[in-house]
Amino acid sequence: MKIITKFLGEVEITNEDVITFPEGIPGFPDVTKFVLLPLDQDLPLALLQCTENPELGFIVAYPFVFKPDYAFDLSMEDSEVLAVEHEEDLVTYAIVTLKEKLSDSTMNLLAPVVINMKKKVGKQIVLSDSKAYPLRFSLSALEGSVK
Repeated sequence: MKIITKFLGEVEITNEDVITFPEGIPGFPDVTKFVLLPLDQDLPLALLQCTENPELGFIVAYPFVFKPDYAFDLSMEDSEVLAVEHEEDLVTYAIVTLKEKLSDSTMNLLAPVVINMKKKVGKQIVLSDSKAYPLRFSLSALEGSVK
């Protein structure tokens, strides 16, 4: 099927590509179907695009590239929502706020997006320890590697 995306125009996806967020995403509780689309092969960024609303798409980053020691524990409730059977099925992303220069952009480490790639289910988790990670973590680590 074809969908219209916020940043990539029209793209072809399959039903197997769709990731369900049973609880929606904070601020968008009624929107539950998304797809993860690659952006640039040279950058650890992707587009988390809503399949139900073309205007709803989030740039996400693989946070471990920018903060290798990033870690958090999933609650039992989050593990149940994500249908976790094997930890290696989970992939973590952080929502990015893009600025004109990539090095001025930030990502939200306080509320990671966790996706069970095997079960195609996701959840944005708001970490309970708000002092552990910032809401706006700088992507300036890429400054030297991106032109």
